[in-house]
Amino acid sequence: MKDHEHDDDFCPTCWAWDPLAESRAQGDPPLDVLTTGPLFFDLIFTGLPRLPEPGEELHSAGMGSCPGGIANLATAVARLGLRTGLVAGFGDDAYADWMWETLEGQERIDLSASRRFENTHSALTVSMAFRGDRGMVTHTHGLPESLEPNLLAAPRARAAAVDLKMNTSWWEELSNRGTLIFADVGFDESGLWDSADLEPLDHCHAFTPNAVEAMHYTRTYSPSDAVRRLADRVPVAVVTDGVSGSFAIDQTTGEEVFCPALSVQAIDPTGAGDVFAASFILGSIAKWPLEQRLRFASLSSSLAVREFGGSLAAPGWGDIADWYRSLAAKSRAGDLRAGHVLRDYGFLEDLIPKHQVQGVRRAQGTFASASDAGEHAHFGEARPRRV
Repeated sequence: MKDHEHDDDFCPTCWAWDPLAESRAQGDPPLDVLTTGPLFFDLIFTGLPRLPEPGEELHSAGMGSCPGGIANLATAVARLGLRTGLVAGFGDDAYADWMWETLEGQERIDLSASRRFENTHSALTVSMAFRGDRGMVTHTHGLPESLEPNLLAAPRARAAAVDLKMNTSWWEELSNRGTLIFADVGFDESGLWDSADLEPLDHCHAFTPNAVEAMHYTRTYSPSDAVRRLADRVPVAVVTDGVSGSFAIDQTTGEEVFCPALSVQAIDPTGAGDVFAASFILGSIAKWPLEQRLRFASLSSSLAVREFGGSLAAPGWGDIADWYRSLAAKSRAGDLRAGHVLRDYGFLEDLIPKHQVQGVRRAQGTFASASDAGEHAHFGEARPRRV
């Protein structure tokens, strides 16, 4: 990292942070990451002892509301300082108005290739967090028209984050333009786990399923075996296994890594996988070693689950810097466990900003437009924080 303390042009009160600033060059694509997928308005209830029985009413300890679905990934990418684009279909109701303003105004996500559809209501998901897991109820309808023309007309990007089960007809075009495709896949409710679902990996740079998905698709019985099988199909294979850690093989460099998970007090796991993927994409674009990519992704997802819900739980650089400096302080005070973890995450010393950065907004119980005025000068302006 450049030594800003001796840079006459450095502004110590600047809140913006671009982790790729020193590697950017004229002619780079205007976007770092293009994201696309279904969009939801999420209501998240946390602190439940369990799911309610029929006819029973339970009271939650907390509640949040935020854009969900693909917004989880897009927001996580944007909060890491990457130039982010989102191609999604928005309805024309109040939920859609709020999500558009939140994503474009607050998170500074490029929505130029997204589309509003008349007489279309937003998809909605209620997520209930309990015992370290979650249950969800969703109501949605398909979009009136395909977004493929919007995807092909979107600004060029270094990378694109996609779902294997979506329409893949445009993937080859993006790949031919030099865009690296990072793919994920959801749970197969059919129970078939058809290997044909993996055929689009031919156009992908990386694949990041969780352990359940990876083992089912590869017909293996351990995440380690699954990642090896997947590495035969894609240049970079990553398998996440929650609190048991993550496994990765990068065929382009020959690196093979296991990364243990960080121990944290989880409030809500919603969107943790998206935060992991966003962090791994940043590390890949920045060409970090595979172990650093995995550790950074593990840290980011662990910070996310400590907050209420989804997209607005995604950490920013202020959160990452706070965690690292707190860890370093504990190590200096003689905490042996902190010292051990610090050795694994020492690479952050050269990555975290040395100055004040823009704070991030967290999920709210309601839209709370009026009560925001005191703490945030206007809706969409994040709270600054010292790091």
